[in-house]
Amino acid sequence: MSANLYDTDHAAWLTQQAELIRSGRFTLVDQTHLIEELEAEVANYKRELYRRFRVLIAHLLKWKYQPDQRSSSWKGTIRVQRRDIERVLKENPSLKRFVKTEMENAYPEAVELASDETALLEDTFPTSCEWEESEILSPDFWPE
Repeated sequence: MSANLYDTDHAAWLTQQAELIRSGRFTLVDQTHLIEELEAEVANYKRELYRRFRVLIAHLLKWKYQPDQRSSSWKGTIRVQRRDIERVLKENPSLKRFVKTEMENAYPEAVELASDETALLEDTFPTSCEWEESEILSPDFWPE
């Protein structure tokens, strides 16, 4: 029944699993799917970091490589992404170990995004990120 509920009503399945654990009926817990759900939740946090770094780095590239087009909108996006990354890391300090990797993974798509939004060719930008994690996340860093 539990696996069927997992497939037909995910929210009900989650509620059921929580109740089984809460009531100490561990032998009835759908361990296989529960483990998958927990691992998926960690993957979701990593994806959130990736997406935020993609947008943040794209805007930092735009900021540096199109200084005549700088806008309050770009500045706002940079600030929001930095704050949201900071919040995610504050609430989940163990994710700090993924920051460098997610920044590196996001960089090629950030270049593509910056290119699309500026009409600059992708080869205008460095092949790898020119900034350190501490710079990218610093509220005082604005590349020139």
